[in-house]
Amino acid sequence: MIKYNLICKNKHEFESWFSDSNEFERLKKNRVLECIYCNSKKIAKSIMSPSVVNQQSKNVDFISTKELKKKKKRLQNLRNLVEKNFEYVGNNFASKVREIYYNNKYKKNIYGTTTSEEREELNKEGIEFVNIPWLEKEN
Repeated sequence: MIKYNLICKNKHEFESWFSDSNEFERLKKNRVLECIYCNSKKIAKSIMSPSVVNQQSKNVDFISTKELKKKKKRLQNLRNLVEKNFEYVGNNFASKVREIYYNNKYKKNIYGTTTSEEREELNKEGIEFVNIPWLEKEN
């Protein structure tokens, strides 16, 4: 197994595990890889530091396919819940969440996308939010 730091065309950074480097290249070529924040399919490897394997890390169990499917199903259920009960504000998430945060009379649930810079600014302002891996809906 190999872990890569990935970055999409919108500069969202995230990590993912692959069975080997060839698997990453195959998935990228077939446009299967997708940004967990904005669903962009233009993904590249980002700068990463080497991982040193020690005795403790050798004993780490990897998630089975069955367990991975369960986790994926939970994330899809979470997406359905959010889409049903929250208002989609797209790329305006940072400005909309500020409106809600600073205007106590105006409260509602929203979801959308942000850049890493916007997330950093929101954190500095003390505005709490949650990043959710956004999976494609299954047909």
